[in-house]
Parts: sequence; structure tokens; C-alpha cells
Amino acid sequence: MMADGKKAPDFKLPDETGNVVQLSKLKGRSVVVYFYPKDDSSGCTQEAKDFSCLAEEFAGAGAEILGISPDGALSHQKFKSKYGLSLRLLADEKKEAAEAYGVWVEKSMYGRKYMGVERSTFLVDSSGKLVKSWRKVKVPGHAEEVLAAVRSLSG
Repeated sequence: MMADGKKAPDFKLPDETGNVVQLSKLKGRSVVVYFYPKDDSSGCTQEAKDFSCLAEEFAGAGAEILGISPDGALSHQKFKSKYGLSLRLLADEKKEAAEAYGVWVEKSMYGRKYMGVERSTFLVDSSGKLVKSWRKVKVPGHAEEVLAAVRSLSG
């Protein structure tokens, strides 16, 4: 399990346009890394819309938002287009970033066990350190809570 105050695991993943994003190359600003299970499902859509609505405020506080799921770049393109999302969505098809952050876990639904992404958010400061983690995220009010944490870093 990753601990706050430690260096955040680096990752190198393609975004929805195929451009590769590497966390360690984003030093100098805070980064909100949020993992979500699947494009276009109800909770994931609401979370993406909430972060998108606050994207300008996050940028104003010096933070970039990166959404990560196991879906591919094409799925992310369709998801962004359908809902007018303004975030970068990264394709973690091999689940390497999800595993590095400890969010690729066994889940259970209707008594059936399966592997999937545990909705989680990580705030990485401008030096690449993990400063706050949210696990088993409940979507309502979450983006606002993350924004408050980002503001407390820059303020």
C-alpha cells in the first residue's frame, strides 16, 4: 500500500489522442490522478463530469487532472466526446498503473468475484510526492473535496 509523503509511482500511458503522458515529466505542478472502473458507466460518467466542471478551478490552483481506466484510447475519445469532457483520459490497458497504485483489486458483485479498478484518487504535489489519497471513493462531492485539498497545497 502506498503511503502519503512517499514518491508517487511513475507511469507512462497514452491519452485519448495517443499522446504519451508520463507523470514524472509533469513536475512543477500538482497532479490529480483519479482511477475509475469504466468509461460511460453511471458513476464514472458523473465523476468525470464533476472533475470536468471544475477543471478551470483546478488549473487556476496549479493542478492538472488525469483520469485513468483500463479502457483504450478509442473508448476514451468516444467518452470525452459524448459528454464534452475537458480532462485528459489515460488508457491503462495492461493495468500497470492501477497495480502500481494498488487499485487493481478483487471486487465482488452479486456474489461473483472479479478483478477491477477500485475508484481512487491521488494528489501528487509539484515535487512528485503523494500528498493525499482517497480510496473507495463515493462520487457525490468528491471533486470538490479534491479541489479543496489542491487549494490547501497552493495556498
